[in-house]
Amino acid sequence: MKKFFSAGILLLALIVLFSGCQTPMSGSSYQRDEARKMQTVYYGTVVTVNQVTIEGQAGPAGTITGAAAGAAVGQSIGEGRGRTAATIIGGVAGAVAGGAIEKKVTTKVGLEITVKLEDGRTVAIIQEKTDQDNFKPGDSVQVIYASDGTARVRPR
Repeated sequence: MKKFFSAGILLLALIVLFSGCQTPMSGSSYQRDEARKMQTVYYGTVVTVNQVTIEGQAGPAGTITGAAAGAAVGQSIGEGRGRTAATIIGGVAGAVAGGAIEKKVTTKVGLEITVKLEDGRTVAIIQEKTDQDNFKPGDSVQVIYASDGTARVRPR
């Protein structure tokens, strides 16, 4: 039981560590390769703001860590062929659990911001919510549009 508990703590710690490496998807966060690239700026007015969920992703970190922890727990069960079977089953179950935990840990609260642009178009942009984001209908904003199709909403 002690090995199972230790493996579970290790699994959770590694998933949190690796999932912390994700780049935020907020309006004020830029990836390194976005620096010094020209982007088009549109001005407009916020029409609606809705809170949404940005689903997390199960990546290799959670799956591999879960598989290792599950196999370690399985290794401590039984003898001979039973131990081998328990190790395999533990590894598979750990991989599934690790992926599910990583997906849950990387899920974020987002905003769907609908903006009426000055050129008459209406667009909606979804971005991660931060404590500084307090958009409301009627706010004057800028929509920054990159050549790769990504966009963000920033206060004007």
